[in-house]
Amino acid sequence: MSAATRGSTENPPRMSLLEIQRTMATAVMMPLTPSEDMQPVTPDGRDMHAVAETFIAPNQQLTAFERLELYNRQYWYRLLDALADDFPALRAALGPQRFEALSVAYLGAYPSRSFSLRNLGSSLIPWMAEHPEHSGRRHRLALDVARIEWAFVEAFDNAQHKPLTTDQIRTLSGDSRLSLQPHVRLLALDHAAVDLVLALHRRQRRDSSEAGVRHEDSSDAAEEKLPRVSHRPSWVVAHRVDNSVYYRSLMREEFLTLAAIESGYSLGEALEAGFVGTRKSPSRWPKMVEQWFADWAEFGWIYENS
Repeated sequence: MSAATRGSTENPPRMSLLEIQRTMATAVMMPLTPSEDMQPVTPDGRDMHAVAETFIAPNQQLTAFERLELYNRQYWYRLLDALADDFPALRAALGPQRFEALSVAYLGAYPSRSFSLRNLGSSLIPWMAEHPEHSGRRHRLALDVARIEWAFVEAFDNAQHKPLTTDQIRTLSGDSRLSLQPHVRLLALDHAAVDLVLALHRRQRRDSSEAGVRHEDSSDAAEEKLPRVSHRPSWVVAHRVDNSVYYRSLMREEFLTLAAIESGYSLGEALEAGFVGTRKSPSRWPKMVEQWFADWAEFGWIYENS
């Protein structure tokens, strides 16, 4: 690359390294055209060919614009592939064409701000909730699918602290302050969609072994016919065991108790919150709580604040 100017009658002021970096970043992060070319005009109305010539030299094969266009395309292909990798079930539920349009709109609002693509989809769910027009008729199901898939990402690589043992749990009191492991992700869903997501993940892995995600196929693909999914409230936890992520269905009372623990309630307050509005007979509560603690100890879900 060069900061030299080509093809103009007047040389503009030399740009600093920071100005070159900012100019290139702005250009590279511009969304592609529908035909996956670089935009011919900058967001502020300047000719993109002229802008490219202010900081990129042509070579024998490519103009300055064409050289910059390579970076622009690769930036967007990489980000779109990263989102498709993290949300394969959402892509299947919406269809590749709608998913790509959703991804471009989302990335326009929340561009990558990190050297790592791990957090690229961290704002997708609240953004989707505010922009239902991008999800079409499957909006509510799409939100649940996205929640399940993002929980997988967080459960896979979030931290884990030393969990409480069964003996330590026996010493807890109502005033004890506990915390959920960072990899334990609680999900309150409108649909019983976990099995659907897992099935779509298995199919995606099978299909990917034959051919990867290809942008050129998007215009020809429509949203898939999905199995019928029950539209009913469900409570799920995603968690990690031995470097593998699992989903586990929860009773409403256990979910509310864990959510209260996560919110900083004392153990006694959390248990009270868990049984608010329950239809379970009070005679069953002690046995239920006993089983919860046995499961939490087995899976290592909780630790005590120091």
